[in-house]
Amino acid sequence: METQHLPEKARELLSKTVSGGTVNAPEALVQTVLQCVTEGKEGWSVDLPRLQRLLNNRAGIEQHERCGLIWDGRDEAEALTQRETYASLRPVPERSKNFETTRNLYIEGDNLEALKLLLPFYGGKVKMIYIDPPYNTGNDFLYKDDFRNVSYGHTTVRDADGLHENKAISGRYHSDWLSMMCPRLNLAKQFLSEDGVIFISIDDHEQARLKVLCDEIFGERNFIAIYKWNKTATPPALSDKVREKYEYVLCYEKKRSPIEYCGGIVTGGDMPLLNETNTEHELEFPSESVLFSFSGTFFKGQYDRVTLLDDIVVKDGRANRSVRLSGKFKWVQETVDKEIAEGTSFIVKSKKFAIRYCRVGERVKRPSDVISKEECGVGTNEEGAKDIIELFGTNVMSYPKPVSLIKYLIPFAETRKDSLVMDFFSGSATTAHAVMQLNAEDGGTRQFIMVQLPESVELGSAAAEAGFQNICEIGEERIRRAGEKILSVHPELRGKLDVGFRVLKIGTPLANSVCFKTPEGWAASDASVFDASPLSQDVTAEDLLMFALKEAQVALDAELRQETVAGLPVWSAYENGILRLVAYVQDVMNQIPVEQAKLIALAEALAERTVLPKAVFVPQWVFSGGSAAQQNFASVLKAHGMEFQTL
Repeated sequence: METQHLPEKARELLSKTVSGGTVNAPEALVQTVLQCVTEGKEGWSVDLPRLQRLLNNRAGIEQHERCGLIWDGRDEAEALTQRETYASLRPVPERSKNFETTRNLYIEGDNLEALKLLLPFYGGKVKMIYIDPPYNTGNDFLYKDDFRNVSYGHTTVRDADGLHENKAISGRYHSDWLSMMCPRLNLAKQFLSEDGVIFISIDDHEQARLKVLCDEIFGERNFIAIYKWNKTATPPALSDKVREKYEYVLCYEKKRSPIEYCGGIVTGGDMPLLNETNTEHELEFPSESVLFSFSGTFFKGQYDRVTLLDDIVVKDGRANRSVRLSGKFKWVQETVDKEIAEGTSFIVKSKKFAIRYCRVGERVKRPSDVISKEECGVGTNEEGAKDIIELFGTNVMSYPKPVSLIKYLIPFAETRKDSLVMDFFSGSATTAHAVMQLNAEDGGTRQFIMVQLPESVELGSAAAEAGFQNICEIGEERIRRAGEKILSVHPELRGKLDVGFRVLKIGTPLANSVCFKTPEGWAASDASVFDASPLSQDVTAEDLLMFALKEAQVALDAELRQETVAGLPVWSAYENGILRLVAYVQDVMNQIPVEQAKLIALAEALAERTVLPKAVFVPQWVFSGGSAAQQNFASVLKAHGMEFQTL
C-alpha cells in the first residue's frame, strides 16, 4: 500500500469538505482524514460517514471550548449585517427645519436599514455614538428583523409593525434581544472614526450579555469602562431585595487611543498627592511652596500615612525649613520640581501631613466610573422628565435620559469641538438636544444624526393627549423647541448656531416595482411593463436629489441651494463651501424630454463658471435626442473636468 501521497490527498479533501470558522488548521486534521481512507477494488476511497462523524465531533469540541456568546439565531443575525438593502432615503422638507442649510440629520425608519443606507456617507467619520436601546425588561418591544418582501423579493422598508413584544417567558427571550443588537453593533463599529467611541446605556437585564457581545465586536482590549450612572434619587422603597439606584453605560473605543478622557474642567481647588497604589518614596518641598493650616513644632516620625523626615517648626503657615516627606506619592521629585516651576503650590490641611497640590488656572478632571449629581453634575431620570416637561408642558416620554448625561459624555474623548455624534435609538432626541446645548455653551460645531422608528405612542398616554402619533413626531418637535429655547438664552447665536435638522424618511426603492420582476414573472400579455415609468409614482424631485448626492458621493448634510442656470432650475450641493454637485431634478418629474439645445446650454454655462462642480446629475429620460444627446452633454462636461451622473 503506497501511502506517501496520502497527506496531500487528505489536505485536498479536507479543504473541500470543511467550511466555516468552527474547524480550522487543516494541517492538524490530516490524521483525522487518514483514519477514513481505505483501499478497495476501485483504488483509494474515503469512508464519508465516518469522516463526517469525526469532523462533527471535532467541530463540536472546538465550538464548546471557544469563549464567546452562542445563541439561537446568531448566524442569521450576523448575516443581516452584510445583507443589502434596496430601500431609499426620502427627504421630507416640510418636517425639517432649515432644510437647505442644516448639517444635522433626523432619519425616520428602521435603524438597521438606516445604518446600511448611511454607511457609504459616514463610514469612519463618527466620533461618538450614544445609544439607549430597549433593556429587555420582559415588557419591551424589540425590532423584528424579517426582511422578506412579497412585492420586491428584496430587503425594503419596515415601519412600526416591525416591532414585537419580547416577553420574559419566551423561549428566545435573550436570543431575540441579542439578534437585534448584534447586526446593529457590527455596523456601528464601521461608523466610528479611528479614535471614535461608543457609549451604550443598559441595566442588569442584559448588561452581562451585552458586555460579552461588545468584547467580541469591538475587541476586549478596546473596552474602556462600565460607568455607573445614578439613575434616580428615589429608588423604589417596596423592592423585596434591593433598591436599585444605578444603571450602566458601557464604553468602547474603535481602536484604543492615548486620548485622556475629559470629565470636566476644574479651576482652582486642591488635589491629593498621596495614592495608595503607588510605591513609597521621598519628596522634598521648598518651605515657601507649602502652606500649612496649623502651627506648632513637629518632630520627625510617622504621621498617619506619611513619614516626616526632619523636625520642623510651623509658624504663620510656613515651615522653618524645607519639608521632606516619605509616602506613597503620585509624583517623583522631578515632577515636583517641574510643577513648582510652573506655579503649582502645596497645602497641608491637617496634622496627618497628607500633602495636597494646587495648580494655577484650569485643569482637566479625569472622570471616575461613577456618574452622579455629586460627582459630575449629571442628573437623574427625574431630571430627564423635567427636561421634557419644560419643553412640552407635560411628560410625553417615559424615562427619558437627562440632557446633562449626554452633555457629560460627549467631550470625554474629544480632541476638537466639531465631532459628528450619532444616536440610532434616538427616542425623544435627548442626544440632539445635548449636542445643540453643548455647542451653545462652548462654541462647538458638532453635528448630530438621529435615527428612530416611528413607533406609535400608547392610546390615552400624555403623548397621545398632546397630539403626537409616534415617537418620531416627539423627537422632531423636541429638537425644534429645544433649539428655540437655547437661542432665547443665547440670542447672540441666532443665525450662527445650527439648531436645524434635515428629515429623511426610509422609503421604498425609487425604481418602479416592475424593475424588480424577472422576465419569467412577466405574463405574455403584460407588454405594458416595457413602457412603464422607470420611477415609482411617489418619487419627488427631492428624492432624486438625495439619489444624486449618493451617486456623486456627496454628504447627505451638504448645504443645498436652489439656483437657475441657463434658464433651468437646479440644485447645487456644497461641502465645506466647495461646490460638489449640480443636479437638474426640479421639473423633470413629468418626464417630458428637454430640448437638446437647452441641456447643452446648461453644460456650457456651468463650464464658464470660475468654480466648477465635480459632478452634474441629469436623469436619462430628460434627453430628447436619446443616447446621442446624452453623449453630447457628457462630452461638454468631460472636456471641462466635470463628471456626468445619471439615472
